[in-house]
Amino acid sequence: MSRHAIRKQLFMLLFRADFFGVDEIPEQEERFFTQKDIEDREKVVDLWAEDEPEEESEERFSEEDKKEISDKFHSIMEILPEIDGQLNEKMSGWSTDRIGKVELTILRIALYEMNEEKKVSCAVAINEAVELAKKYGTEKSAEFVNGVLAKFAHEG
Repeated sequence: MSRHAIRKQLFMLLFRADFFGVDEIPEQEERFFTQKDIEDREKVVDLWAEDEPEEESEERFSEEDKKEISDKFHSIMEILPEIDGQLNEKMSGWSTDRIGKVELTILRIALYEMNEEKKVSCAVAINEAVELAKKYGTEKSAEFVNGVLAKFAHEG
């Protein structure tokens, strides 16, 4: 799977986290990886996205893909309070409990990548976040996500 496809699947898995209790996360993760195809997983978040054909390589997870997605998911979950704290500091007039779940999930992934993934540049993390926001967010999501992440990019 491409990095873009991994990121998209990570988004779909992490999106679930806000809707379930901590004790339900292992079951949700298992369900995510055992759903019969991508269309089933996308139904969870694909409320506004345009219909796009998926890459054939995304139809099944390799063990390597599962591990990468799962490892990143757990890494983000471990530092979620810190990520949300950083977001709350930078979002003027907004807080993590006030923004949409789609935008919040995208921001969490991008900030994690910007802070923790040395092989991902800030520009790539922001670009990928904006693309996810265009696909899964509202009309103004991409602009909002770009604006918030730009504040972090100018720091470092």
